[in-house]
Amino acid sequence: MMRRFPAEWEKQEGILLCFPHNGKDWPGKFQAIQWAFVEFIKKIATYETVFLIVANSKQQAKVSNMLETATVNIQNVRFIIHKTNRSWMRDSGPIIVKNGSRREALNFNFNAWAKYKNYQLDKNTPEVVAKTLNVPLTQVQYKGKPVVLEGGALEVNGKGTLITTEECLLHPTIQVRNAHFTKDDYEAVFKEYLGVTNTIWLGDGIIGDDTHGHIDDLCRFVNADTVVTIIETDKKHKNYKPLQDNLKRLQQAKLENGKAINIVTVPIPKDIVFDNLTLPASYVNFLITNKVILVPTFNDVSDRIALNTLAECFPDKEVIGISAIDLIWGFGTLHCLSQQIPH
Repeated sequence: MMRRFPAEWEKQEGILLCFPHNGKDWPGKFQAIQWAFVEFIKKIATYETVFLIVANSKQQAKVSNMLETATVNIQNVRFIIHKTNRSWMRDSGPIIVKNGSRREALNFNFNAWAKYKNYQLDKNTPEVVAKTLNVPLTQVQYKGKPVVLEGGALEVNGKGTLITTEECLLHPTIQVRNAHFTKDDYEAVFKEYLGVTNTIWLGDGIIGDDTHGHIDDLCRFVNADTVVTIIETDKKHKNYKPLQDNLKRLQQAKLENGKAINIVTVPIPKDIVFDNLTLPASYVNFLITNKVILVPTFNDVSDRIALNTLAECFPDKEVIGISAIDLIWGFGTLHCLSQQIPH
C-alpha cells in the first residue's frame, strides 16, 4: 500500500489540541493565553471535534468550567488525559496519513526541535493519540535509525508535492534533527511515509523562529496548485532578503504535475518585540478546518490585508481572525498549536 499525507483542506474528523499548562512557554502572559486558547477551541468546536489533551482530571475540570463560561459547544470536545511538556501539537503530536483506505499515525520522534532538554513526556503523545483514534502507530525510520521531523516543517498539497526549508532540515550545526542527512535522504523519507514525489526546498525562515525555519510560518498551500507566501516590503529589514529568495524559489519551482505554482503574497506584520525579543509573527500560521480558516492576527495594519487575501483564497469557507498577540509570546500561534486529524 502507498501512504499519502492528505492536504489540510481535506475532510477532517477533528483537530488535536493540548490545553496549555506550562507557564514557562508564556512567562507573564499565562492567564491571557488560557482564555485565548478557549476562544481557539470555541471556533473549532462550533463545527467539528476538538481532541483536547489535558494533564489530569483536575485540569480537565478546570478547563471544562472555562469552556462552559465561554459557551463552547462541549459536545464537540473530547478530552484525552495525558501529561505533556508543551502544547505544540503540530510538532509533538502524530501525523495522520492514509495507508490505502485506512489511517495510520506516524511518530516522527519529537526531540523539542533539537533545542530543549525537556521533552520526555511529549515523546509519548503520538502513542496516546493513536490509541484514542484506534489507529496503528508507526515509528518513522530510515536505514534502521529513527528520523526526527516536526509537522511544522512539512507543507503538502495532498497530490505529491511537499515544501520545506533548508534552514530547518539541512543546517550542519544549529538544531540538527538528523545528522549528515542530505536532501536525497529526506526525500526518500517523504516518499516512503508521506507519498511525496516532488519536494520544493525554500531557504531560510523568519527572525525569531524558535524552530529554526519551519515552513508553516513562511508558505502554505491553499489548494493543490496555489500557495500563500509571506513577504517583507521594507528592503532594510533583515527578513527582506530571505523572503525574496524564497519567493524566487517558488517562482522557479514546479508542482508534481510539472506545472508552475500559483503564488499569492501576504505582508509580514510589523516587528512585535516583547522583552527585547523579536517574535516570529506570521499570517500564514493559519489553520484550515472543515468550515473555517482561523488566522492569527496581531493588532497590525496588515491584519485586514491578510484576512481579505485569505478570504479570496478560500471562497467556500469562513475566514476568521483570532488575536494572537499573546500566543506569539510562546514563539508560535494557531497552526503550531494544532494538528488536523483527517477522516
